[in-house]
Formats: sequence, structure tokens, C-alpha cells
Amino acid sequence: MGKVGRAPVLLLKTTGRKSGQPRTAPVLYLSDGARLIVIGSNAGNKRPPAWALNLQANPDADVQVRAERRAAHACLAEGEERVELWRRMNEQYAGFDDYRAKTDRDIPVFVLERR
Repeated sequence: MGKVGRAPVLLLKTTGRKSGQPRTAPVLYLSDGARLIVIGSNAGNKRPPAWALNLQANPDADVQVRAERRAAHACLAEGEERVELWRRMNEQYAGFDDYRAKTDRDIPVFVLERR
């Protein structure tokens, strides 16, 4: 894919939680070893992005990073891991702290692991 600022972008293919149809969205990500980290900020909107709701309903997804495609399973980061991953994502793309300040909702941090 491409980049937004210094942040790389992947294509995330989820299953629509209502429709059951495949849905693809470009999403900023952070590489963490073999894991990929994505944040469901929706630019601080009061509603989460549809892809995040889809992952919460069905955590199995397909990911494309540049020419590489892989099957992935998502889980929510929690506690200190969540704090650290958020910090690293915000270093890569400085908008995430601003987005968090704009909303009252808990913004999910997903860890995508190969399946």
C-alpha cells in the first residue's frame, strides 16, 4: 500500500458484522515483530470505524501489506501492552493522541497475528 506521513497503510479485509459480506478498508498500522497493530480511532469520531466493529464481531481477517497477503486473527491489546502500543503508534503518526482527546469512547487497539 502506501503511507500517510510516516505511517504505513495496510488493506484490512473483514467480514461485515451485519451483512456477512467481505469489507476492505485501508488502515494505518505499526509492525511489532510478526504482529501488526491497528487502532480503531476513526479520527476521534464518536462512532468507531466499521472495520473495528467487524473485527470485534469476527476477529478473523485478511491483511495485505504491500504485495504480501496473510490471514490474521485480531485480539484487543490491554493494560500496559495497550499503553505501549498506543505510544508507539502515536510516535509514528502523531494524530492518535488528538483523536483520543476528541471522543469519550474507548478507542480499541488491535493486535493482528498470523493464523
